[in-house]
Amino acid sequence: MSSTPVSRAIRPAGGLARLDWVLASVNGGADVAIVELGANDGLRGFDPKTTEANLNAILSRLRNHDIPVLLAGMWAPPNLGREYADAFNAIYPRLAEKHGVDLYPFFLDGVAAEAELNQGDGIHPNAAGVAVIVERILPAAKALVESAR
Repeated sequence: MSSTPVSRAIRPAGGLARLDWVLASVNGGADVAIVELGANDGLRGFDPKTTEANLNAILSRLRNHDIPVLLAGMWAPPNLGREYADAFNAIYPRLAEKHGVDLYPFFLDGVAAEAELNQGDGIHPNAAGVAVIVERILPAAKALVESAR
């Protein structure tokens, strides 16, 4: 079994627009996918309903290709208010349940708001932050690959 990843660091709308191209580029042969999109939508205060609709469409297309998914969630930044955060933060658990996919609740777990693990912008992880992300998500990624075998 090959282990071709499907990965793009883009917004959900962009991910949806490029998904067919990505799947064609791996000849539909991806064994698993980690969907980690939505952080920029949350940072920019985009309507959570739009973010959810795009992620829902991505998960549906991957399911149609029988590609098991690990959905990596994001949390809204606190500066957008509780109402927005509640709406945004509910997206990932709801979609994971709807599509029967594994959920890694917060992609930046252990890294968000930790100055020494982020670049100067305080948002994007530096090399040390990426190492923490990889260490923390690795068990879920390994479980996804094992379940696909």
